[in-house]
Amino acid sequence: MVRVPGSTSNCGAGFDSLGLALAVHNRVTVTRSAEANDVAVRPSGATDAAAREMVETAAGRFFATAQLTAFGFTFAIAGEVPPARGLGSSVTVLAGVVSGLNVLAGEPLDRSALVALVTALEGHPDNAAAGVLGGFCVARCAAETGVYVDTVRVAVPAEVKFVVVSPSVEVVTKASRGALPAQLRFFDAVKSVNSAVYLTAAFATGDYAKLRGAVSDFFHEPYRLPGIPGARAAIDAGVAAGALTGWLSGSGSSVLAVCLAPEAAAVGGAMQAAFDAVNVPSEVRVLTADNEGLVVESRA
Repeated sequence: MVRVPGSTSNCGAGFDSLGLALAVHNRVTVTRSAEANDVAVRPSGATDAAAREMVETAAGRFFATAQLTAFGFTFAIAGEVPPARGLGSSVTVLAGVVSGLNVLAGEPLDRSALVALVTALEGHPDNAAAGVLGGFCVARCAAETGVYVDTVRVAVPAEVKFVVVSPSVEVVTKASRGALPAQLRFFDAVKSVNSAVYLTAAFATGDYAKLRGAVSDFFHEPYRLPGIPGARAAIDAGVAAGALTGWLSGSGSSVLAVCLAPEAAAVGGAMQAAFDAVNVPSEVRVLTADNEGLVVESRA
């Protein structure tokens, strides 16, 4: 059984580069099958055809990368990470399956290779790095090929809280990319880069007070937030209630605010009230960072 944390990505303007693992988890159990070419589903809940296809693709990529003859397996998924809410649910499944297969195969791939494999499957490294490595991750891919290169990882202390509010709206990442523009204004890009590097420096130095008002994104939030009723107002409400900063988690629909423990309840309440104001039900989670990343809990 493999435990994989959910994650928030982009962290404002760090598009496809910044990811942060959160203490909300899925568990994936992978068991070798007697049937050589079998991929069987044993879900604790309903596992749809898209999930099965995703797992089959991940398994094929794993066996090719590890240069191994494929073997059959069953898998089961259980946990707390909601799908299509911008919390890295697909990475929990992909990383859980390939890590489980890796254990069954004698662990031919190290953690860096697992991140690279999940990055190739996802198409971007932000959630992949956070889900496998944990902590706040700055991931790099080669500019020419898009192939994963490396990650700089920073542990985040428990006193920093991440208030995640998930409205009852599903957003599929691939579909949401269609909302993004083909071109950006030059100075919007400059302001976004400035915000991303400043936020990264605040996490790297542990000077979390400098996160106050740090997120100013023009890469994706202006195009995605309008499609999620209440989301922009929820981020603003969280900051007004005492959060240091906030952002759209991945492509949404969850929004997130960063605060210290004393402000967490007020921040979560204010953000949920913003969704209530537009008649959108939502769920509040007050989380810490997960600094462990992927954990193999049992090998039986």
